[in-house]
Amino acid sequence: MDTVVSRDGTPIAYGTRGSGPALVLVGGAMTAGEHAAPLAGLLADSFTVVTYDRRGRGRSGDTRPYAVGREVEDLAEVIRAVGGPAALYGVSSGAALALHAASAGTAVSRVALYEPPFTVGEADPSRREAYRSRLVALLAADDRGGAVELFMTRIGLPPEMIAGARRSPAWPGLEAVAPTLAYDDELLGDGAPPLDRLALVPVPALVMAGSASPPAMTEAARTVAEALPEGRYRELGGQTHDVAPEAVAAALREFLLP
Repeated sequence: MDTVVSRDGTPIAYGTRGSGPALVLVGGAMTAGEHAAPLAGLLADSFTVVTYDRRGRGRSGDTRPYAVGREVEDLAEVIRAVGGPAALYGVSSGAALALHAASAGTAVSRVALYEPPFTVGEADPSRREAYRSRLVALLAADDRGGAVELFMTRIGLPPEMIAGARRSPAWPGLEAVAPTLAYDDELLGDGAPPLDRLALVPVPALVMAGSASPPAMTEAARTVAEALPEGRYRELGGQTHDVAPEAVAAALREFLLP
């Protein structure tokens, strides 16, 4: 992988494969650039596919205090390094980051998103505040395992699955990136779709969701698509939040290629 230095001095690791128009893959919570390798491999015959480690993950550095603007600067620097402008594909919290970047005037040509994790009409906002407060407390105590468990509980994983994850070889890697859970939480603001910011995205945008995902996720995706000046919504048949790379690759080719 190569490295760029963001505006605040943080090294950001990135890699490229393939040739063609640049497409940057922006990962979601608790993932590094390597998690996008299967999708990147499927798209490399049509795009210069860029994967990168968001700050605090993988081979990238971190600089405190965190600010959303710094992550936008990281992404802008990666785009500059590959000769931008570039299209963005953001999944989950990575979709929120892609929207921040596009609305801030970063050199973005198009934006594709999969299930941005906003909440439409949450009945009890105090649940979000309770999660945020507990997450901050666990990270302040350096209880990374507790922070990962808290996140897994919030997204609906059952206790037995969380217990299995704790016993898996992947657990140390999850604990290593646990501090970035607070970064993802900050990206989402109060949890509602940021309608004012969405109105500032000046490029065509595709917002996707899986037909087998919970209705709340498809509703959020539709709401985001409708709020974007050039947004469109697409549902991927049979897919969940853990979307198959093949399904996304086909949709991205159709949206991004002339």
